[in-house]
Amino acid sequence: MDVALAVLAAVVQIGVTARLARHHEHVRALDVYGYLLLAAGPAALLVRRRQPVAVLMLAFATTLGYVLLGYPGGPVWVGLIVAFGTALMSGHRIAAYGSLLAGYLGFLWLPVLTTGQPAPSAWAAGGLAAWLLLLLAGAELIRNRRAFAQASRQRAIEEQRSAHEAARRQASEERLGIARDLHDVVAHSLSLINVQAGVALELMDQRPEQVRTALTSIKQASREALVDVQSVLDSLRRPGEEMPRAPAPGLRDVAELVRRAEATGLSVDVRVTPLSPPRGVDAAGYRIVQEALTNVVRHAHASRVNIRIAADDGDLVIEVEDDGTERPGPSRSGGSAGGRGIRGMTERATALGGELTAGPRPAGGFAVRARLPLATEPLEPR
Repeated sequence: MDVALAVLAAVVQIGVTARLARHHEHVRALDVYGYLLLAAGPAALLVRRRQPVAVLMLAFATTLGYVLLGYPGGPVWVGLIVAFGTALMSGHRIAAYGSLLAGYLGFLWLPVLTTGQPAPSAWAAGGLAAWLLLLLAGAELIRNRRAFAQASRQRAIEEQRSAHEAARRQASEERLGIARDLHDVVAHSLSLINVQAGVALELMDQRPEQVRTALTSIKQASREALVDVQSVLDSLRRPGEEMPRAPAPGLRDVAELVRRAEATGLSVDVRVTPLSPPRGVDAAGYRIVQEALTNVVRHAHASRVNIRIAADDGDLVIEVEDDGTERPGPSRSGGSAGGRGIRGMTERATALGGELTAGPRPAGGFAVRARLPLATEPLEPR
């Protein structure tokens, strides 16, 4: 583009001026020096982006020298005009404004002082000033439009980057929520299936009549796990697609959790105060009870579990206590391999503005206690 512009400026500045020089009399004829002065400005445009001020100074000096030496007139200003616009648009406004002022004084009055030409008339002085102001206004307009377009592009890039970051954060939150839901659903059901399968293997030779009960519990737990997993997958549908038909589980379904826990041999004492919590609190409370019972089945030699669900001072209070001892293997209270369930329960409580504590009881066993606010309904966990 710079090469094409330099060639075009040279063709206009040299070719048209040389053609017009044939009709000029009483002026200095074009010679080698005149052609060199005409070609210097357009040739310098090849590096106008890298050295805009130097190119402007060179074009100004060669054009002024051409005029002072009395060569024929013509479009000798093309290279100077392009160099002026380049310097102004690249941010060198002082150099550009200075060249305008120097050009007005130099091109208007230096020929009077050096060649003895008559002083310019008021019309000539006013016309040159008007032309230079018009050139300045046009260059400033183009510069401002380019600056505005660049700012708009930068703003669009920033908005796109912000939208990308927001989408990435949202996707990360959704992945964590989906992982937590799948853990709650699959871990609970598979834990029950694992325990019942162990019971069936132990009773197969001693009391085969009880194997049917264990297998029935395995079948029921696996069917419910499939339904729960399908419900979680249905929640990932895009807007406009068919919504999941199964209602989200809530505290009303705690009785089913208790029934499945009792099928493993646990004795469960449940005390539930009737209440209607917000939907998000209802779902989070159910998942906390589910995960607490899953931990009892997987990690504790417990024979009895106490569950208390009630309202207390504007909060939903959930307590799950057992009388068991830790089994060998991953601990349910933390560790590198364990603690995912407790972390998930804590995340659910924190997301609703509540809190959850879990740890061994002084008298033995393990306790999970959660407080979820009932006053307002925060954003429902995904």
